[in-house]
Amino acid sequence: MQRTAVYAGSFDPLTNGHVWMIRQGAALFDRLIVAVGLNPEKRSTFSVEERTRMLEESLKGLDNVEIKEFNNRFLVDFAKENGAMVMIRGIRSSHDYEYERVMRHINADMAPQITTIFLMPPRSISELSSSMVKGLIGPEGWEEQVRRYVPGYVFEQLKQKATAQQQNGC
Repeated sequence: MQRTAVYAGSFDPLTNGHVWMIRQGAALFDRLIVAVGLNPEKRSTFSVEERTRMLEESLKGLDNVEIKEFNNRFLVDFAKENGAMVMIRGIRSSHDYEYERVMRHINADMAPQITTIFLMPPRSISELSSSMVKGLIGPEGWEEQVRRYVPGYVFEQLKQKATAQQQNGC
């Protein structure tokens, strides 16, 4: 029987922390579905299609990873429909822990057959988030700071967006 897990996020943009989580999930499970979602509480920088492309480019060689769109539904329902018995969630801080703890219990109420596992990234990337990366863009020298936090392809996409916004006066 194939062991399938789901790791969901907005990935706007994909960070090295996300890549670490995905690599861990790919090593632990036979099949890992990376679910690209829309978070209505956040203003997206990249379209779902752009985020999917960033994932595809950054995850080449991980043959047991599939990328799927996830929108306007409960994650446990998405997991069940895709044959996953596990949802992977990341814990970077005590704030993440409290939020994820509550969500784990709610998800278990909806689908007790789905297990949630938590992974904690190494200290070097534990504070890394998409919001933090986006917040670094703009000031002189931002490129050197951001380059270390995202995969190469993602960095190029961020540079293109920043250049386009500068040219448009945003």
